[in-house]
Amino acid sequence: MKIENILLLEEAVKAGDLPELEFFDSPFSPQNSNSVVKIIFPEFTCLCPKTGYPDFASIEIYYLPGEKCVELKSWKLYLNAFRNIGTFHERVTNFIFDELNRKLQPKWLRVVGDFFPRGNVNTTVVVESPSGRPACAESVFEESRSNARSF
Repeated sequence: MKIENILLLEEAVKAGDLPELEFFDSPFSPQNSNSVVKIIFPEFTCLCPKTGYPDFASIEIYYLPGEKCVELKSWKLYLNAFRNIGTFHERVTNFIFDELNRKLQPKWLRVVGDFFPRGNVNTTVVVESPSGRPACAESVFEESRSNARSF
């Protein structure tokens, strides 16, 4: 079943429907390679492009700042804009990674899309920079737990 009136991600991008991400100068020393920033957005929603049903997820980003850091209000508004956009889990996670990597230009980046189970299917999508993972990132991952489900 395909829903005809869903705005797909590619159409939303072409129409300029996503708000601009904002950044600020990084307060971290350029020589410091042990400053991983972790941001969790546990209330992400988008639409299944096949059924129109809502998909719920936790979007996590981890990054080693370059010259900029993500401004959190713009990040929240950016992610909330996906609420009425049809896209697959894998596509939206990769899209967010590509946008952050291009605009933020971090030294290292990891984006995790941890989607709630629907129809007995659970999806977690992880996209990570090929550049070396900072040593301190492992401790941040160890402390992580799923924010998309409590069972």
